[in-house]
Amino acid sequence: MTVYKRIMLKLSGEALKGDSDLFDFDKVNQIARIIKKIHDMGVEIGIVIGAGNIWRGRQGPAACMDAVTADQMGMLGTMINCLCVADALRRAGLDTVVESAVDMNRFAEPFNAMNARHHLSVGRVVLFACGTGNPFFSTDSGVALRAVEMKVDAVLMAKNIDGVYTADPAKDPTATLIKDISYTDALQRGLKVMDAAAFALCAENKVPVVRVFGLDDPENLIRVLEGSDIGTFVHA
Repeated sequence: MTVYKRIMLKLSGEALKGDSDLFDFDKVNQIARIIKKIHDMGVEIGIVIGAGNIWRGRQGPAACMDAVTADQMGMLGTMINCLCVADALRRAGLDTVVESAVDMNRFAEPFNAMNARHHLSVGRVVLFACGTGNPFFSTDSGVALRAVEMKVDAVLMAKNIDGVYTADPAKDPTATLIKDISYTDALQRGLKVMDAAAFALCAENKVPVVRVFGLDDPENLIRVLEGSDIGTFVHA
């Protein structure tokens, strides 16, 4: 038995990255195997993937770029990542669909909430590419929006850190893990779990819970679904 029936999984682009390559296919295939295990547990799975392995938006040398152009490049990066993971999931034996917020009919289905819900209900894994389809919104906003539209039981945010901390533990050695916090408190305290727009969407639409945990061990995905309290619970 699992504690959540329908989930929206947020993966960072960095989770797919090798030391020097855009993709570490051993990592990609490992993630696909874990998602197959989750699917076999009876969980309906939607996935949003960031583009950090390909494009970091308006950061560094790209800070001088037009914001719309830079964000469009990020959307395209998420499509590349979704196609890569979809291929790995199909090779693992899963019926998988990519839906895109930006029309790319040769690459993916155009996003349609009713169609996506149907895909989930009949056991297909659905990857949601291109965020919200608009500039100035991050993939955090994309995962929050799709979570609301898909009526999920939980958002699972698998990160390169094992939860939400009082400060950046890489910079502040006194930072401590927060086990439980509301959307409102997290937003007021400026905690970098999700961006403000994503918090607002989750709070206003009463997304039941966002689980934040580390993906250093991909088996953590299964532990969360089996009821482990690892990481942080963020909720209304």
